[in-house]
Amino acid sequence: MQHSLKCSQKSLKMKSRKLRDVEVSAIGYGCMGLSGGYGATPTKEEAVKIIRAAYDMGYTLFNTAEFYVMNTVNEELVGEALQDIRNEVAISTKFWMAENWEGKSTQHLMQELRTRLENSLKKLRTDHVEIYTQARVNKDIPLEEVAYCMGELIKEGKILGWGLSQVKADEIERANAVTPLTAIESEYSIMERTNEKDVIPLCEKLNIGFMAFSPLANGFLSGSATNANYDGLDIRRVITRFDKDNLAANQPLLDLLHQFAKEKDGAGMRVTPAQISLAWMLHKKDFIVPIPGSRKLERMKENFCAANVELTDEEFNQIETELANIKIYGDRRDEDIVKLRTLH
Repeated sequence: MQHSLKCSQKSLKMKSRKLRDVEVSAIGYGCMGLSGGYGATPTKEEAVKIIRAAYDMGYTLFNTAEFYVMNTVNEELVGEALQDIRNEVAISTKFWMAENWEGKSTQHLMQELRTRLENSLKKLRTDHVEIYTQARVNKDIPLEEVAYCMGELIKEGKILGWGLSQVKADEIERANAVTPLTAIESEYSIMERTNEKDVIPLCEKLNIGFMAFSPLANGFLSGSATNANYDGLDIRRVITRFDKDNLAANQPLLDLLHQFAKEKDGAGMRVTPAQISLAWMLHKKDFIVPIPGSRKLERMKENFCAANVELTDEEFNQIETELANIKIYGDRRDEDIVKLRTLH
């Protein structure tokens, strides 16, 4: 790779942040892509080695889910890779209750959550997880009941904290009032900033961490996106920012990132556009932790080294000013991704 920020392993491990009370590396590792979603996947053995390599680089936050089971069972990969260093890392996993729950009791919910959690713990080869997150809100289950059950699991020591994924501000307030939330996990990047309006300010007010998935816009912000013919379970099939016309229309954003990367290059730092986009996010708020998920070791190192790229207030403000004049084309609609997985 032409550009690579040079930083020692020691300096990498010194960068950390807190998701409420859970201390993690400033950049986390999203494990989903190891099981599918972005074209060809590594073998189970290769995936385990990749996760362990991420730890060796300095990553200490690993994000997975019970439903990441496209080609391999993701929680099993994480469990095998981290079992002998379990106390040195933080594991975040998610559950998704999509079925009809209308009329079912809190007791039934508690039993279901315990069963799901125990299954996840078995796969993860551990007796607890740092963050247990509900992925997507089920309208049949009052969030207050979910929050109560999470509080009980915290008391039992099976989880240290809990979270919600892809939620609105009012839903966060309702849940947090029952059992304080540890983190919100939702999409956020320099390309997708919807959560800046209500959710991120509320997280700051309530001392809730924010895990940003797709912080590089599913790879678009790396500058290597092409008009490829994505097929199968590759979620880029249904992400419209990868449409041919939108790739061209969004070039001004990539040009902006290249501009700032070049300016940092001039200062002798050797920075990539992807690192600028991650550095922008880290500068935004100190409770935001991006969780990119590359499968290539060099790209993983590049992403992690973004924690050592510091933007001055002047540089950050200049980027913000430029962004205000750039229109983004295309999006990433979660319902389309869910439908894609259902059809296969």
